[in-house]
Amino acid sequence: MFGPRLGSADLAVAAAWGSVAGSLLQVLVQWPTVRHVAPTIRFHLSASTVHVRTVLGNFLPAFVGRGVVQLSAFVDALLATLLPTGAVAAMGYAQAIYTMPVSLFGMSVSAAELPVMSGARGTADEVAAYLRARLDGGLRKVAFFVVPSAMAFLALGHVIASALYQTGEFGEKASIYVWGILAGSAVGLLASTMGRLYASAFYALRDAKTPLRFAMMRVVATGAFGWFAALRLPGLLVIGPEWGAAGLTASAGVAGWLEYALLRHRLRERIGRTGLPNGLLPRLWASAIIGAGLGWFLLGLVPHLHPVPRAVLVLGGYGIAYLLSTALLGVPEARAMLGRLVRRGADHPR
Repeated sequence: MFGPRLGSADLAVAAAWGSVAGSLLQVLVQWPTVRHVAPTIRFHLSASTVHVRTVLGNFLPAFVGRGVVQLSAFVDALLATLLPTGAVAAMGYAQAIYTMPVSLFGMSVSAAELPVMSGARGTADEVAAYLRARLDGGLRKVAFFVVPSAMAFLALGHVIASALYQTGEFGEKASIYVWGILAGSAVGLLASTMGRLYASAFYALRDAKTPLRFAMMRVVATGAFGWFAALRLPGLLVIGPEWGAAGLTASAGVAGWLEYALLRHRLRERIGRTGLPNGLLPRLWASAIIGAGLGWFLLGLVPHLHPVPRAVLVLGGYGIAYLLSTALLGVPEARAMLGRLVRRGADHPR
């Protein structure tokens, strides 16, 4: 709205106020429903209430544990300032894309499962069995959506970047650069999203400190791995220093796998073995590869189409191929989704 009339500095201020307005609207749109289900609710903070003390005591651990993906991205952004001009901007463009699956799938599934897992009752063995069942089901949902996201970043990242950003001074070369950074983020995308669900399982067990410790270890590892991958590895590989930005996201992914492994190992000690069923990931990755192959075929048919309709065609074909492939390979989530789509189509008035 303000783009044509403001300079870049004033436009940044306008965008910041837009973020404030959006945050306020996010609260206000929920307020009528909250008032309906809890008409006596009041804004009142008193540390004398045991529930408030519990919230205050868990706030910082949960803040860091939940926000470790954003904290790692912040570390990457700081390291990107040591790279050639343009790396920070490209990292910002890429981060807006690759943190989206974590929020859409990892955070949403974790938020939905947390109150359900927290309500587990019974003996210790019964609670552990219930948590394992809920956790394993949530991991399946996360993997079903995140695997194709990672493959899309790896194989079709330039299609995504050009559709979202390619205009004005942001040209094809910039889209390729952002694609490289997105490809690096694919390394740890699955670990980051599944790690959020494991953290929710610890919260359900009234333990916010264990995810905090592992989250801090991840942030430290992100900084150490990122420094080497961004500032030293390009020279060893004899590539341009600007590609250290891709090394940043890839090394952050390695740190994400470290956090995930620690969370999974410690939770296994408490409730038993958890994880994805054998054979699921190969089916998901095979389907994603098939979808990427179709996406590249469609891209070859329309190489000079405008970036937006090209992305609709290529990514739409990719998504359809992935869904059909996973359904044919017997993935329950795909068959359930296709069933809902078929029923919705049958119920739609003609």
